[in-house]
Amino acid sequence: MTTFDTIFFSVFNHFKATHKQKANTIAIVYLSLLQIALVLVLGVFFSIFLEQMHVTMFSASKGWTLFIMTSVFIYFRNWITYSGRKRKVLNAKTNKKQTTYSIWLLWFLLLGTITLAIVLLNA
Repeated sequence: MTTFDTIFFSVFNHFKATHKQKANTIAIVYLSLLQIALVLVLGVFFSIFLEQMHVTMFSASKGWTLFIMTSVFIYFRNWITYSGRKRKVLNAKTNKKQTTYSIWLLWFLLLGTITLAIVLLNA
C-alpha cells in the first residue's frame, strides 16, 4: 500500500463513525485536495525556478490550464480507485496494526501545503 492509500483509509475510518454514507466521499475529496496541493507546490516551484533561469517554456495561462486538467484527472482517478470494489480489496489487504495518521495532522498537512503554495506563488 502506498502512503496515499494509508492516508485515505485514515480519513475514511475517522469519518466512518460519524458520517457513514459520506465517509468515502469526504476521504476522496481530502485525498484529491492533498494531491492537487502537492502538484500546485511542485508547479509553482518549477515555474519560479525556470523563471530565475530565464527559461520560457510556456505562458502562465497554459500553465494554469495544465494545472486544471491535472486536477480533474487526479480527482477522477481517485474517484475510480477508491469507489467500489477496488476500495474493498484494498481495505481487506490493510493490516489492522498498520499505522494510521491523526486527523489533526492530516488537516495541518493539507493547510501547510496550501500555505506553502501561496507563499511560493507570491514570491
